[in-house]
Amino acid sequence: MTGCRVIMAALLMIASTVAAAADAPAEPDKIKIGEFIPEASPQPAPEISFTTPDGKPLALADFKGRFLVLNLWATWCHPCLKEMPSLARLQEKLGPALIVLAVSEDRGGAAVVTPFVAALDLGKMTIGLDPKSEALHAFHARGLPTSLIIDGEGRVLGKVECEADWTSDAMLAVPKKLMPAGSGTSSPGG
Repeated sequence: MTGCRVIMAALLMIASTVAAAADAPAEPDKIKIGEFIPEASPQPAPEISFTTPDGKPLALADFKGRFLVLNLWATWCHPCLKEMPSLARLQEKLGPALIVLAVSEDRGGAAVVTPFVAALDLGKMTIGLDPKSEALHAFHARGLPTSLIIDGEGRVLGKVECEADWTSDAMLAVPKKLMPAGSGTSSPGG
């Protein structure tokens, strides 16, 4: 008899747990591949640092006061390779009001990244090296590429997971909408 009571109590606990889970609202799918996901409440970006390809220290704090698209990428990441040229065009179109900071997560550092940057003519973007993937972990990125839009106060306004065409009207509108008024977002002749 006691064994039956234990089994019944266990079944009741399981049934109540399943019922509670069924009644809980489903969490909306937060993954919007290649689309801007705004932060509900912008938070300060983590204090991270990396190096430039020529070995100089570079920190996110160095960009305080500037509107930034921080792109986490790697040379071995196929979606990253497809996205990089559009990020370079974004920099050309909206710079100097906007800075594209492309931080490579390649473990090989400058030896791997420098030839890649030269081959794709990405020299107008600011390149950072993060061979220990500290930025990837600090921003809780789920994969590469991940782009984060950070305002001049150092707050993360939102992110884009996976590759995006930053020259499309939809993606180009994102930083333009978020940048302060009068920041000179129009390029000559465009």
